Amino acid sequence: QVLLVESGGGLMQAGGSLRLSCVASGRTFTSYTMAWFRQAPGKEREFVVAISRGGSTTYYADSVKGRFTISRDNAKNTVYLQMNSLKPEDTAVYYCGSKWYGTPTSIAGFTSWGQGTQVTVSS
Repeated sequence: QVLLVESGGGLMQAGGSLRLSCVASGRTFTSYTMAWFRQAPGKEREFVVAISRGGSTTYYADSVKGRFTISRDNAKNTVYLQMNSLKPEDTAVYYCGSKWYGTPTSIAGFTSWGQGTQVTVSS
């Protein structure tokens, strides 16, 4: 497993932007597909975006396509989530996760999670 630490959340007005970061410990970062999920109060954790080990393939939930961008810097063991044109419905705790194999968009198989970072978007 890998230790994940997120940062970058906060309060933002609708239409604004935020950038989340997730730093992974260990020397096997490139072995993992990385993803961001989010969980709003009273709701289940849902898929947002994912990126392949080398960074060449990305996956997006329909609700964030065109607004969010995932990227990774394997030299820094870091994955980023750039969030633009934020909406109130983006309000949630955002979690970074890692998995060795399996469907990147499925929560099944994610073996490590960060502590989460709160994103709040006001209207």
